Amino acid sequence: MSASNLDIILKNIVICFDNFFYKIVVMYKYIKINLNLIFKRIHEFRTRHIDEKSFLILVSIFVGIMTGLVSVILKSSVKFIEHLLQFNFNLKYQNYFYILYPLIGIGLTYWYINTFHRGKFRKGLSDLINLIFKNKIDLEKHNALSQIFSSALTVGFGGSVGLEAPIVVAGSAIGINTANKLKLNYKTKTLLLACGAAGGISAIFNSPIAGVIFAMEVLLPEFTIPAFIPLLIASAVSSVVSKLFGTEQIFVLITTGWKINAIPLYFMLGIFCGLFSAYFIKITYKIEKLFSGIRNNYIKIITGGIVLGLLIFLLPPLYGEGYKTVESLFEGNAAKLFEKGLFYDFRNTEWFVLIFVFSIIMLKVFATAITIGAGGNGGTIAPSLFTGALVGFLFSRMLNLTGLVQLNETNFVAVGMAGVLAGVIHAPLTGIFLIAEVTGGYALIVPLMIVSALSFFISRYIEPYSVYTKTLSEKGAWFPGNRDKNILEQINLSNLVEDNFIKIKANMTLRQIIKAFSISKRNIFPVVDDNNVLLGIITLDDIREIIIKDELYDIILAFEIMTLPPAIIDINEKMEDVMDKFENLNAWNLPVINEGKYIGFVSKSSVFNRYRDLLIKLSNNPV
Repeated sequence: MSASNLDIILKNIVICFDNFFYKIVVMYKYIKINLNLIFKRIHEFRTRHIDEKSFLILVSIFVGIMTGLVSVILKSSVKFIEHLLQFNFNLKYQNYFYILYPLIGIGLTYWYINTFHRGKFRKGLSDLINLIFKNKIDLEKHNALSQIFSSALTVGFGGSVGLEAPIVVAGSAIGINTANKLKLNYKTKTLLLACGAAGGISAIFNSPIAGVIFAMEVLLPEFTIPAFIPLLIASAVSSVVSKLFGTEQIFVLITTGWKINAIPLYFMLGIFCGLFSAYFIKITYKIEKLFSGIRNNYIKIITGGIVLGLLIFLLPPLYGEGYKTVESLFEGNAAKLFEKGLFYDFRNTEWFVLIFVFSIIMLKVFATAITIGAGGNGGTIAPSLFTGALVGFLFSRMLNLTGLVQLNETNFVAVGMAGVLAGVIHAPLTGIFLIAEVTGGYALIVPLMIVSALSFFISRYIEPYSVYTKTLSEKGAWFPGNRDKNILEQINLSNLVEDNFIKIKANMTLRQIIKAFSISKRNIFPVVDDNNVLLGIITLDDIREIIIKDELYDIILAFEIMTLPPAIIDINEKMEDVMDKFENLNAWNLPVINEGKYIGFVSKSSVFNRYRDLLIKLSNNPV
């Protein structure tokens, strides 16, 4: 083939690609324009013919359907990737590819996020919770699909996390952007966000009640009863969509009940679950903070990927979500935990089984935190359920080996899942109803209540913040439980600074000061030097006694009568600290500085007025 012919072929290929991408762009713009037109027509029709409550029900159904479809796509994508990576290894030999899979998955996730979203991407629920509680809810449209691609790559290649956080963020993005398109108010937008989140949990686990409770406990702690109906509808519809596409129940537990004499042991299990949950939260926070300190993303990915790969190589149950391990425990077949691992020959040695399970429990937390910290995308609900199942198994198996009692291990596996989940995310009702639904019945409802409640209280006593809010608390963000702090965090100090005060130079005479007082509506004056550094303040009370002495007008200078302010506020201070200064010093006006320079005053009354406005807004917009 001649060079000229090759050039012609290459040019034709380039032209074909250009035409292809041009058509894609034109099609995208066409669809976008038509969708906007459709939403506009829907909005016009709704305002004329449908009342608000009925329309909200219809929209919640739409959000439920879309979230259910996204959930199906996500789970199918993970199964597809896992199927591609499976090899028929002899069970006696380890899967050496486990060392590389997580590194590849995290690397591909990082590549996807930076290539298609320029690194601007929300992972986990902490950001979502912070947006809700700061009344600034907004999620980019791409989250509806980008969460699928990124989490599928992470989990499909063995990342030791779950799919729940990505599907909750994706569902929330669907709810938010639907509300934006339909020009709905903030209150409704927040509710549709929660509908998407509830639908996500419902579709992933086929548990509509747990989806609603999760949304109320974790995302909407100040919900109102009217919000319950749209949440329930969206959650139920999402679950139905998931089942229509053949999504199976994650776990199937057949139990005839529990024995009353086991209650003390369930209390003991609750204590262990609470202690482990606190450990889970603390380790997760420390590992993620450690990785966030690594500036070079490639070092972060390689380090995290290799460490995670080695952990999975040694302990294969750490691979992915880990639900197959839980299924094995429900089946009473703990030997499956040793498949494709180095220690397969020890699967029937009781003492080694206990050591092996204990190692998995303790290291699963590290594996989860490393996956997220190194750049993967996933959630902590699946790891919580996984470790909870193993905690319940380890607890019951140890007691059974003593010969003193004979416990139903599958019951303790199920109840342990609820206990650790309740303790890690600080949501006991979610733990109770999620396990009751995913295990196929409510026969264990009393043990579930005992273990979940006890684990929650112990975990919260040791670690006041959940795995979602721990990071927010360290950053000074706010969340449920402290309304005053929450509202104060929303106040921007720079918007309250008043700069219309006449500045006094230190060498100005009393006569000049009195003249300044006569033309000003203020009764307080800042004294500054030539560099605008605050030296002190002068108030009307400071000159009241000498103002009648004419002979002193040209003798006394400003620096002789000025006083130090009771406190000085830095423009970057937290509003909570600012209010503490006002209250402790009984002050009404305090000077504000920025980088050491005077910029104005802030008054206690202006802070109170802004606080009142935000409180009224919050009261008028409950969900």
